[in-house]
Amino acid sequence: MVLLTLLILSAGVEATAVEKVWNFDDDTPDSLPKEFVIGTLFDGRPAGDWKVLQTDQAKSPPYVLGQVEGKGAEHAYKVVLVNGTDGSDADLEVSFFPVDGKADMGGGLIWRASDDRNYYLTRANPLEQNIRIYWVVKGVRHLLQDFNQTISVKRWHTLRVITRGCQVRVLFDERQAFDLCDHTFARGRIGLWTKSDAVTYFDDMKVRALK
Repeated sequence: MVLLTLLILSAGVEATAVEKVWNFDDDTPDSLPKEFVIGTLFDGRPAGDWKVLQTDQAKSPPYVLGQVEGKGAEHAYKVVLVNGTDGSDADLEVSFFPVDGKADMGGGLIWRASDDRNYYLTRANPLEQNIRIYWVVKGVRHLLQDFNQTISVKRWHTLRVITRGCQVRVLFDERQAFDLCDHTFARGRIGLWTKSDAVTYFDDMKVRALK
């Protein structure tokens, strides 16, 4: 992880904001970065096989964080949360690479998570060719909006979420997909998500608190 301090100038007043960036290149292969916590499935098993991998497909070589468990029930949500990221208004982003999956594919970005059962989620699925935004309560997804989008497999894409109060903007590959207001969750941690049998790589994850 790289920790960057940004200087913000507004109306002549100086303030500092901290941006956290994870490119996983200083992490140990076949392990989980220390801030990351894997959730649990409904039967108590770990929610996926998340680990740092060396691959020539990395967006910023040599390492990525991969969810590599290529099997799972339809509603097996593979969740990993990041400790130390509790907050409300934020600008967060991650790049993902859809590797494989027959029942499901792609990945998602979580924010304002109180735990691995309660959070906001936006995800992109190359099999369905769409992006969706949900709130998840007690492990059950509730669709907020859907956006049809051509999503290529085995190439890098970027999901970005900007939140201020109830306002949520989601961008896919720098193109806006959603702009809405929802009051379900006020604050929480960020995280990553896959579903069912989707195998996905993630890289260059970042979050910056907004004042």
